[in-house]
Amino acid sequence: MALSISAAVLLAIIVFLLVKKSGLKAGHAVVCMLLGFYLASSTIAPTISNLTSNIAGMIGSIKF
Repeated sequence: MALSISAAVLLAIIVFLLVKKSGLKAGHAVVCMLLGFYLASSTIAPTISNLTSNIAGMIGSIKF
């Protein structure tokens, strides 16, 4: 059975768990989200997108 989940949903779940369990403050999470928005509109965005796509492809090709 294959499980497909978007990176945004996965990252939102991770941030939620970090806020609840690891003591990450909500203000810090907001700063991280703002950094993500600014990175998305910068010139480095295509490089980050290619890197995450390649990592997701490598993870997806692992056979259990």
